[in-house]
Amino acid sequence: MIQSPPAPLARARAFAIDVCTPAGPPVPLGGRSRRRWVRRLPYVVAWLFTALMLPLTGYGLAQEYGLGFGLSLSLGVAQAVSLLVAVRRPLLAWAVAFTAGLVAAVAALAGPPVNGDWPWPWPPTTVITMLLLMLAAGMRERRPTLLAIWLATGVSGAVLRGVAPERSSSNVWITLFVTGGILMLLAGALRERGDARRALAEQETISEAERARRTLLEERTRIARELHDVVAHHMSVITVQADSAPYRIAGLPEQAREEFGAIAATARESLTEMRRLLGVLRSEDASGGGGAERAPQPGVARIPQLVEATVRSGLPVELTMPEPLPDAVPQTVDLSAYRIVQEALANVVRHAPGADTRVSVSVGEAGTDLMVLVVNTAAADRDARPVETGGTGHGLIGMRERVRLVGGTLDTGPLDGGGFRVAARLPLTSGPGTQFPTETLTGTTGKEEDSRTA
Repeated sequence: MIQSPPAPLARARAFAIDVCTPAGPPVPLGGRSRRRWVRRLPYVVAWLFTALMLPLTGYGLAQEYGLGFGLSLSLGVAQAVSLLVAVRRPLLAWAVAFTAGLVAAVAALAGPPVNGDWPWPWPPTTVITMLLLMLAAGMRERRPTLLAIWLATGVSGAVLRGVAPERSSSNVWITLFVTGGILMLLAGALRERGDARRALAEQETISEAERARRTLLEERTRIARELHDVVAHHMSVITVQADSAPYRIAGLPEQAREEFGAIAATARESLTEMRRLLGVLRSEDASGGGGAERAPQPGVARIPQLVEATVRSGLPVELTMPEPLPDAVPQTVDLSAYRIVQEALANVVRHAPGADTRVSVSVGEAGTDLMVLVVNTAAADRDARPVETGGTGHGLIGMRERVRLVGGTLDTGPLDGGGFRVAARLPLTSGPGTQFPTETLTGTTGKEEDSRTA
């Protein structure tokens, strides 16, 4: 039976593993920056200090600390090259340079002091190299790792200083200990701040996408509730005609009577299922005045009343409509045309108060399309603040969904010199496009509506 180690030993082992594990993949320092010069700056600094420290470290260890030429050169290369490694692996680079510094100090203890004026136990070049590596570690590693680096540097310096205090009168190890700690603290704080900002930006992007998708689903649910009345009307007509056919048509065979009865029963069952579906759609806002949604749905014939109400609110609107109205307009197209004009006028009131607006409803040249056009100029008073400075995006999303529902096209956008235009083409004949698309909405927000004030 394998026994687990004691709890203190297990915690110490876990802490050691956490300290010695690099924080994330070897991404270069500054590699996440969008600026090219920031991404290249760590490499430039590393190469510059490597070329500077390599000869100085080797010369200082040989001449001032009495180490052999080969050992001095090897330790100098290890410390200098660690600066290049620090661009991607600061923890590994610090471990290499720190080990080389300890080896140099221990090797120097084996011989008599050569120059008592030089700092002990860290040469000046080693101090500079260690400070640079501690700064790099602070920009990448976690807090436990930084704490371990700081304590290892301080403890080793104090021990070596206590072993041979006569080798130098300066306390350079304290300078490295304090300055290195400050550098790691500042670098770590800046790194954590950058990580927090990136996480916040990612969360905002996710929230924006979720908000856009929720808006789209809300609009589709709203349209589905409104279409219930349209479909229910047709189903009711089918039921009445099927029920009354045996009485209106004399001499029907018994088989035909049974067929009409089956049609009427199926239509009534469909109406019942539709009412259940509508109850589900309205369950979330059953207490919010859902009775208004059960009123008769408006159409093209009520656009003049809509324009008149908008004019009374203070918005100058000019309406152009054919007389008489087109015959046999499908109810879905009829409702969609009214809602598009309603949303467009509401957006003008919210985002461009007082702007001159023109509404045009006409039939295409071929007589197969209903054309809806709403154009507004810039706000009458450029300095006047809009009623709303932002938007939920419901208006334009609702227009697009209604146009897709009937298989039409929609063109929206700002005009030169200010203003906004909404142009919709709604087919008067049935065709493809009678189902909601399944693609997700991206990049559609209320900001597009705000361009009315451009």
